[in-house]
Amino acid sequence: MTEHYDIAIIGGGPVGTALALALRDSGLKMIVLEARKPEEQNADPRALALSYGTRLLLDKLNVWKKIDQVSPIKTIHVSQKDTSGIALLYAVEMNVPELGYVLPYPTLQAALYQALHQTDVTYLDCANVSRLDSGAGEATLIYQHDGHEQQIKARLAVVADGGKLLEASHPPIVSEYGQRAVIAHITCTMPQAGIAFERFTAQGPVALLPNKDGYAIVWTGSHDQTKEMLLWDDSTFLAELHHHFGDAVGVFLTVGKRSSFPLRLKRARESTLPHTVLIGNAAQTLHPVAGQGFNMGIRDAWELSRIILHSQPAALGSASMLANFRKSRRIDRNAGIGFTDSLVRIFSNDLPLLNRGRGWAISVLDRLPFAKRFVAKRMMFGANG
Repeated sequence: MTEHYDIAIIGGGPVGTALALALRDSGLKMIVLEARKPEEQNADPRALALSYGTRLLLDKLNVWKKIDQVSPIKTIHVSQKDTSGIALLYAVEMNVPELGYVLPYPTLQAALYQALHQTDVTYLDCANVSRLDSGAGEATLIYQHDGHEQQIKARLAVVADGGKLLEASHPPIVSEYGQRAVIAHITCTMPQAGIAFERFTAQGPVALLPNKDGYAIVWTGSHDQTKEMLLWDDSTFLAELHHHFGDAVGVFLTVGKRSSFPLRLKRARESTLPHTVLIGNAAQTLHPVAGQGFNMGIRDAWELSRIILHSQPAALGSASMLANFRKSRRIDRNAGIGFTDSLVRIFSNDLPLLNRGRGWAISVLDRLPFAKRFVAKRMMFGANG
């Protein structure tokens, strides 16, 4: 038997779940299909960097106050290795309490999951969507659940699965950076409460994000470099990190389990297809520099919810509705992609003349209040903020 829905959301991670919550009182019949088991979602090792703008959206979803283990970012310290260039971005200069926040992925996922289960939205985990087709007036989804193949039809299908489902049939545009990121939790002798560090180096940026009793580290390097970093014993890793990062937080004491993932820019050629919308990493996957990717995904979900709420149910997935969504996200999406891509390409190389110029540019940024406000606002709210 084929079930019919107004909206089918493929992917029950934070972006897909946030969209469902934003539409919970709309009267629309919705289903969320998540391929992972609950224990797999809770085992995700990432620490998420949320902007102040994302916090405001989570407030509107009545989720933020239910989240714990949050480490605030009140200052962002930007520097270039082997130069004196330093810029400091302060929350107080932006008239906001914080610039951003760091928290474990499972913490945010659990808060969103619990909020969603207090609604009438149908949520299925272990539901693996294998096919998505668009027909006359609706989308058809085939998925496996409890050992059975099932089919549903929806006026609008939202792909929020990271992009796996449509990559074969609709290949994205991919730019390789030749880098991977190593992530881990570290402790040190002089943690600086509320300060996040973004340090640019020839092999790529290294970020220290305040997290619980220490920092979540995102250390980028070439594929060969990061492969070696994962093989180092803890004392070697900490010593090399100190050499690479410097003395700003004292001596590094401990490092938790390390993992890594490849870094590339991946963007869908079209963010919409007939009766289908792509959001989050399914629409664009960004380099983690400046922490823009996840926050852009949440903005995707919020803007899509506004478009849906201003549409008649019969118009869901229509050409005009999809065009409105593309228009609403075009500037922010293109600006976010351009911003992160430019940072990687300008700062991740070892050209001596360019290195001095980069250090000078960071120093100049620190002396121009209007430029700092522009950068901080872009990081907090995106280009539409």
